[in-house]
Formats: sequence, structure tokens, C-alpha cells
Amino acid sequence: MKREPAPALAKKLAKLGLRSSQDLALHLPHRYEDETRLTAPELAPAGKPVLVEARLERAELAYRPKRQLVVHAEGLVLRFLNFYGSQLKALQRAAEEGLLVRAYGEVRPGFFGAEMVHPRYRVVPVGEPLAQALTPVYPTTAGLSQYALRKLVLEALDEALLEDTLPEPLRQRHALAGIAESIRALHRPAPDASTAELTERGGEAWRRVKFDELLAQQLSMRMAYRARRSRNALALPSSGPLLKRFLGKLPFRLTRAQSRAMAEILRDLAQPHPMQRLLQGDVGSGKTIVAAIGCLVAIDAGCQAAVLAPTEILAEQHLRKFSEWLGPLGVPIAWLHGGLTAAEKKAVLKRLQSPTPVLAIGTHALFQKKVAFSRLALAIVDEQHRFGVEQRLALRRKGEISSAETGSAQTPSRSTPPAPHQLMMSATPIPRTLSMSYFADLDVSTIDELPPGRRSVATRLAANGRRAEVLQRIREACAEGQQAYWVCPVIEESKTGELQTALDTFESLRLELKNLRVGLLHGRLPAAEKAQTMQAFSEGKIQLLVATTVIEVGVDVPNASLMVIEHAERFGLAQLHQLRGRIGRASGATARESVCILLYAAPLSASARARLRAIFETRDGFEIARQDLLQRGPGEVLGQRQSGVPLLRYADLEKDASLALEAREAARRLLDEEPQVARHHVERWLASRHENAQV
Repeated sequence: MKREPAPALAKKLAKLGLRSSQDLALHLPHRYEDETRLTAPELAPAGKPVLVEARLERAELAYRPKRQLVVHAEGLVLRFLNFYGSQLKALQRAAEEGLLVRAYGEVRPGFFGAEMVHPRYRVVPVGEPLAQALTPVYPTTAGLSQYALRKLVLEALDEALLEDTLPEPLRQRHALAGIAESIRALHRPAPDASTAELTERGGEAWRRVKFDELLAQQLSMRMAYRARRSRNALALPSSGPLLKRFLGKLPFRLTRAQSRAMAEILRDLAQPHPMQRLLQGDVGSGKTIVAAIGCLVAIDAGCQAAVLAPTEILAEQHLRKFSEWLGPLGVPIAWLHGGLTAAEKKAVLKRLQSPTPVLAIGTHALFQKKVAFSRLALAIVDEQHRFGVEQRLALRRKGEISSAETGSAQTPSRSTPPAPHQLMMSATPIPRTLSMSYFADLDVSTIDELPPGRRSVATRLAANGRRAEVLQRIREACAEGQQAYWVCPVIEESKTGELQTALDTFESLRLELKNLRVGLLHGRLPAAEKAQTMQAFSEGKIQLLVATTVIEVGVDVPNASLMVIEHAERFGLAQLHQLRGRIGRASGATARESVCILLYAAPLSASARARLRAIFETRDGFEIARQDLLQRGPGEVLGQRQSGVPLLRYADLEKDASLALEAREAARRLLDEEPQVARHHVERWLASRHENAQV
């Protein structure tokens, strides 16, 4: 920008990530309007915006049904429900001078004939020439008009240095147009440019821009990956006695996928740089046992390991499993959670600060300032998408230990303190396109098969009118000795009063199912009461558990074979799949067919219908993840990870998958051959947007 904008304007521009002339030049239109030709009001097609010109006659205020500005022109009425007093005076003055109004919007039939409601308009003199090209429309923010933003963008376009950041051989290899002419063509389209092609982001100009954006993201992720690998970590060999004893006495055989993931993790842990690996697998695929093996390697090396879970229920589930598996080996386990007394918490913190090996399991309590580890070598984050970038970074920082305190572990010779290895786990599989783009900074291990003997869960759809049939199904299942869940979306009555609440559902089901033992579980219960309820359900003392989504992860009751999800249309696709995974967890000869009943309220929206159809038709978590990405887009699917990863503005991972593959290969080549060029390219595209890729 030629001069610094006023502070108020600069603040609005900053909301859009626009802090320089280059940022403005790269702020591309999200659609275009055709103001190159006029349409008579009576000939305007229904539902399609057009440019109309008419001579102003008068402007006045009307008060029916509420205060509004009504502008009368020849054959056309403009109506404004929100307006300024200055608008009325300016339009009255223009009418007196016999000027014309050009309005862009949809023409609809009104009380006075053809009318436009809240059109974009401009007062012009007779003979004012029409635009010679399509008019760009930019993403903007409150208080920043299209006219003002367009003026700033086009001024910046004229002064910005748009030299090409990509070497000529790379451009030729991928058949790329020049960047300067591409950007100018998108801001100032040619008179004969196709509105549809530009809006759908087709053509050579958009292809070049999308390639550059994808390339910048790939470079950014790879730079972060290489920076982490340049750090030092404790090399943890997998030849310790605890691991050998554990694998020798394992009462079941690991699946091929589990063995493959284990080998990848053990190989990473043996390296003198920090592992940064994502372990993904469908619900019930056996990720936790692989994580336990990693913990044993750290304990064998005389170090500490930490397992971080997003909920106390999941943390307690891990405590039970790890205690069952590792307790007989003498592995000390510390559980840090919000329900500890001051004395208990002090004792746990003292154990973590001592140099003796220990496995710490906890929730967000592990982030507290008073928590300090002396020898943390491995940090495991379960359901990693539920934690923000800063939280995961905080756990890593807690593990950075003095190189003088590394004890028996193999210490790298570098002077910087060793960083802990990190293993992130997710039961929500990541679609290939997301993994390739937003998780390019991670190594990924995938468990893509279920343990033998596990039976799939049948899914049924039922409208609310069939509630009585659902209740009868619960009576029959519990009479056969099975247990069931009834999942509700909220705890208390919502403002709209539409949702059946967990508290109300619990009371009504106790009355309707008098012969059954019904329990209640939700996130606002005290930790001790939640633990007591889950223990009673696990032991079969509760037959039907009414719960909120607090059971989405970490609940493992093999005898539970029936689940009812109330108002299933209100849940996300990945969430429905996670909930469904709480049943069908029994294996072997005792395993029964499990059924998940999705109870919905009609009528369904199009998006809700698509979600229910997807969850009904497939049980494959990877396919469900792909459908979830298609329906919600990467921003929502990524959740809190987006706070540290530059999201794409112009490229679409599904539509531009082949281009993303090209960008991935180009990023590898560019970093190896011309690292300075790679950095310059990242600075151009991500300087104002790239925040934190350290985790």
C-alpha cells in the first residue's frame, strides 16, 4: 500500500489477513458479477442478478410494515430496510438533478411493479459507460464495503511486485502459466472471460494460483517436519527386558496391521531425533496396545512416558487397561486428574519430578503449571484432534529435559536439550487428501483391520414415531442379559425446547422401563460419581445407561450390544461413527450381534439426510471420514488443528487432488534443490497466515 491505512481500516484489513500490498494483491475474488450489459426490469430472469438502469423520480420514507427507504425510478422500485439518513438525502438530490441509478441484484414483482430489495447501486449521469469486464467480488468483513476493498486491491495490484517465485524448469514441468498474468487476469478478467469458469475456479489462471497455494502449504509442512527432525531426542532401543516379557506373555496375537504400526513406532523411537507420528485406526482396531508397547520402551530406558486423554472417562479407561497389561511387569503408573485431593496430587507431582521411571496418565491436568517431568521421553496424545496446537506444544515443552540428566538412555551429542518423542492417536481416520496436505508434517501409521472375532455393528434408522418399538427392543435385549446405551445430545432443556434432554429422558425411561436398572451419565457429574456409574455399568449392575456424548470415547463394555442415539440428525458423521463404536466390542464365541438405532425427528434437512444415509450405508471408518470431509470441508473436520496449520483459501482437496499430488512432488524437489526459493515462496503465500507448525 502506498501509505499506511488509518488505524480503523488497518484493523479491518488485518481481520482478513491483509497487512501489505502483496497480501492485497493475493486476496482474490470469490465470485464475479456481470455489469457489462444492462437488462430491462421487465425482461429480468427470475432468481438471477442483473444490472438495471433507470432514471430516478423520487425517494421517500415508508412506514408499512416498518420503516424503510423506497426509491422510485422509471419502471423500477428500490427498497432498503436498513439505510442511513444521508442515503435518503443523496437520492432525493439525484432525483431532482435527473440522474440515473444503476442497481445490481434480483428483480422481483412488488406492489409498485418490478422492484429490487437491497441491491448494490450507484448513481450515474446519462451516458456513463458500462464496465468492460466482469466485476470481482471479494471476501470482506463488517464495515469494509466492496467498493472500498476493491479500490484498495486494484491499487495494490498496480504497485505489488509479482515476480515469479518458481524456477522456469518447474513451471514448464507442470505446465504452469505465469503468476503475474494469472493474478491480474483474476482481478481484472478479460471482457470475454467466462463468468462460470471464473466462479468455479477453472482455467489456467486459477490452476496456477491453486498450485502455488498447495505448494506453499506442502513446503511449510515439510519445513516444520525437517526442523523437528533436526532436534535431538533420546534414542530408545527396543531391546529392554520389560518389552520382551510383555510380548512373550501377550495372551493374543497382534494383527498384521498392529505389528506393522508397532515396527514403525519402535524404529522411530530408536532414532536420536523426536518421533512425530500419528497412529490412526478405526474404532476398536487396537491402537492402545500399540501405544502401551511404546510406553514400555521408554520405561525400559529408565525414562518417563505420559498418556494424555481428552476426558476423564477415557483417561480412566487407559488407567485400567495399562494397569492390567503393565502392572504385572512392575511398571509404576501415576494417574493425574481433577478429582485428586491436595495431598494425593502433591504425591503424584513429586513422583513425576523424581528421576525414577513412571507412566503418567491424565487429562488436561497434565498441562498445569505445577506439573513437571524430570525424564519424559515419550508423550502420547489420544484423540489428538480434541486438543489445540498450544496444548500439545505445552506437553512437549514439559518434556524438554537437561542433557545432563539423561541417565541410562542414549544421549545425543548435540547441546540442545532432548525433546520427547510424540505419538498422536486418532480413532477418526483421516482421509488421504487431508493426510497428504494438512498432516504432511507427520509420519502416519494406519491400523486398517479389526482384531479377529470382532463382529460388525448393524445400523437401523427409526423415526421418532417408532419409539415404542425401540423401547420393546431394549426390554428384549436386557431380558437376554445384554446391556444398552441411550445417547442424548444435550444435558438440560434447550432454548428452543426441541431436543429431548438427558435428564428428562432418564426420568421418562425409568418410568417406561420399570423392570430395568437405568443409570445416568453426563459431563457435569462429579468425577467420583461418573466413575461409580461407569463401574456399575461395567459390572452389569446398570442395564440401560442414559448418557450424553461423554461416552463417545473411552467406554469399553463388551456386554453392551445395543445403542439408541436420540435426535441422531443433530450429530456429526464422525461423532455418530465414534458413538456406534462403543458397542460390538465383544469378541470370540460370546460375541453377539450389536445394533445401533438412529432415532431421528422428521422432517430432515438435506445435510442431515446425507449424514444419516452415509452412516447407515457404511461401517468403514475411512469411507465415513471421506464423506465427512466432503460434507463439512477441511476447516471443520480439522477442528482445533487449524489454529496452527494454514488452511487453503483457493484450492479444493477433492477437486484438485491431482494438482495436490503435483505440488507435493514439486515441494520435495524444490526443498532439496533450491531451499532459498522454497522459503521465498512460503513467505509470499503464508507470511500473514502461517502461525504455529511446531507440533
